[in-house]
Amino acid sequence: MIGSEKPKVLADFYEKVLEKKPDWTDGDWAGFSTSSCFLTIGFHDKVKGKAKNPERIIINFETKEVKKEFERIKRTGAKVIKEPYEMEGGWIATFSDPDGNYFQLMSPWK
Repeated sequence: MIGSEKPKVLADFYEKVLEKKPDWTDGDWAGFSTSSCFLTIGFHDKVKGKAKNPERIIINFETKEVKKEFERIKRTGAKVIKEPYEMEGGWIATFSDPDGNYFQLMSPWK
């Protein structure tokens, strides 16, 4: 779950990143089913502004096409933190969402 003071902005952003409408909505809440998890976004009254330590928790989205998806997501306006790089035979790229939270594209684990 990602808490936000602007959950609609965040949900709209992840709709573009995931290329799908939320699988569930209820007021200020939205949820997206991904291949191996359910990402929920909603209002949280104690969350204000941008993430102060965005690298504390990083959401990973697996894809076999890290470089291709990196370019597509970059065009949505996501802030690039780290361009695609290779690590132990896999690829990783890091972005920031509108609240400053980090998320990564990663090659699937073998």
